[in-house]
Amino acid sequence: MWGRVSILAALAVSVAATAHPAEYLAAERAAVLELGSLKVPPRLHPAHDGPAAGGLRPVFFDGLAWKGRPTRVYAWLGLPERKERVPGIVLVHGGGGTAFQEWVERWCERGYAAISIAVEGQTDLPVTGGGRRSWKRHAWAGPSRSGIYADLSDPLRDQWMYHAVAATVLANSLLRSLPEVDGRNIGVMGVSWGGVITSTVMGIDSRFAFAIPTYGSGHLFDAQNHWGAALRDQRRYREVWDPMVRIGRARMPALWLSWPEDRAFPLDCQAESYRAAPGSRMVALIPGLGHSHRAAWETPDSYAFADSVVRSGKPWLAQESLAVRDGRVFAAFASTKPLQGAALLWTADHGFTGRRKWTEAAAKVEKLSGRWVVTADLPDGATAWFVNVVSGGLTASSEYRELR
Repeated sequence: MWGRVSILAALAVSVAATAHPAEYLAAERAAVLELGSLKVPPRLHPAHDGPAAGGLRPVFFDGLAWKGRPTRVYAWLGLPERKERVPGIVLVHGGGGTAFQEWVERWCERGYAAISIAVEGQTDLPVTGGGRRSWKRHAWAGPSRSGIYADLSDPLRDQWMYHAVAATVLANSLLRSLPEVDGRNIGVMGVSWGGVITSTVMGIDSRFAFAIPTYGSGHLFDAQNHWGAALRDQRRYREVWDPMVRIGRARMPALWLSWPEDRAFPLDCQAESYRAAPGSRMVALIPGLGHSHRAAWETPDSYAFADSVVRSGKPWLAQESLAVRDGRVFAAFASTKPLQGAALLWTADHGFTGRRKWTEAAAKVEKLSGRWVVTADLPDGATAWFVNVVSGGLTASSEYRELR
């Protein structure tokens, strides 16, 4: 299995000198998709000699070879104290992050086995200097991220995203191999760059029972910020790495979690991503959420979504219809939880969604014939909008809509 992946990756590189670009890119797409075959659990190594603390322990597991050298992935692994087999989740950090022990603790407290992986060859030992925090690299490190897909000219098997995706798939295989874990109910959640990785893995590893891409998405070549500037003319990104290349294979339920004011990832690119994924979905655009790992793991929405999928196989809420008629917004939802309120979020601005001014307007929600129906007046001059509904401390959103 390992040899097959290496052979395909090597083939993709060797073809570059002789094949037509379309054939070359097709070979690379095949090599990326083949990462989903990494189903044999990687070998596990202790990160230190001390005993595990409260069911949590730092570990290494074997990654793919990088530039001919073996690599390992640093991670925090946690198992809750349960007599029955438990669901699980793979957690993928974003830029400036690492394998977070606290993130694992949060999921373990809710009855999940969890593994938080470090995808840039780092540990969780902080290094200070230069005005920003970083993390100490370990002796078996693979590639670290360079800008926005800045290593696209490198051989495919040496690129950072190739190894980040492989590490995520291998972490899934590792969790599934543990007797305490229910392999049918393992999800994946990634924050920021981890959301991009999650959006990518969704179309590669069909074993995941659910996915929670947070902030990050695909279709970033079209973003009206630094993502678009870096990727607009990058054919290799658009045809090999953009999650949109494979998102049509993503049939697991997904929660697309973000906020309207996010300065890194635009709502329109996120919407292009979730509309192309055939699996059931929820969207949660939470005003004021903020962009950070802590903001992502402190909001209750990811846990409630995972619980609903583990229990019933589907999200607790689903949008059934969304329309504008005669200046009125109409949205209908099926929900297993009661909805206590609703709001229309709208903007009259243009350009990148994170720089627009968003206004919250009143909306009415009522239960009619077993469905929750939201109505609101769409203000004149609105250029984009979506509907939010609330249940307890949870937020769910309609699709994001642009008015052109």
